[in-house]
Amino acid sequence: EFLGFGDPELAGKAEQRSSRGAPAARSIEAGDLFGGPSAVASRGLASFDEINRMARLPGTVGELRAMADALGSGEDRLFLAGLDTEANFKAADLSRVDIITLATHGLLGGDLTGITEPGLIFTPPKQASATDDGYLTASEVSALRLGADWVILSACNTAAGDGSRGAPGLSGLARSFFYAGARNLLVSHWPVRDDVAAKLTVFAVRQTQADGSISRAEALRRAMRAIRADKAMDGIKVDGLDATWAHPNAWAPFTLIGD
Repeated sequence: EFLGFGDPELAGKAEQRSSRGAPAARSIEAGDLFGGPSAVASRGLASFDEINRMARLPGTVGELRAMADALGSGEDRLFLAGLDTEANFKAADLSRVDIITLATHGLLGGDLTGITEPGLIFTPPKQASATDDGYLTASEVSALRLGADWVILSACNTAAGDGSRGAPGLSGLARSFFYAGARNLLVSHWPVRDDVAAKLTVFAVRQTQADGSISRAEALRRAMRAIRADKAMDGIKVDGLDATWAHPNAWAPFTLIGD
């Protein structure tokens, strides 16, 4: 069973996935991070306008459809654009899904005004509520019940800390997904490129389907090698910078945890 969420409806100009700001200066207590619904109720709601200004992520559509195809799943297993809502994600029976992919913006604590937790962006509702304000935080993830063997967080900075000052890596979203029941995670240590993420994650999934004897770690290694060897962007400049996929900033942000 596969489930994919992505391509949130946002008003910003389409561009590569990226976080928007620096980590928060304020800290949160570990008890709040894993406090479930009570922690959610105690924080402020994310601003519709602030989320809506973020960039649309066109690469996520192709990524999720290619992944569904590789896993033999239909379009009904994808929640894109207007269906890519926090409410739909929480309402899904996640305990019966083997592979979950969330392809979106990943934010650090403090990237959204007044919210100190890391989280993932969904299509924001016009009227925010505690159930759905367009921003799935680490504490909300920890209140879920997952049965997934693999959760792919195809977003920026998903291996980051919990938002507290000096927090170690993997103490935020990654720990929350493990707490919720995920057995393996694919997460990122820094902003990921929309064009590269769309190819790397799908390549890794296809490798696991083509050769059942290899581990996910080996599948990821092969995907990184394929990206490094791809010359599609060699010699191309974007905003004055070399866009080659051979550079580690393109293929190295992702890491596998649990396998």
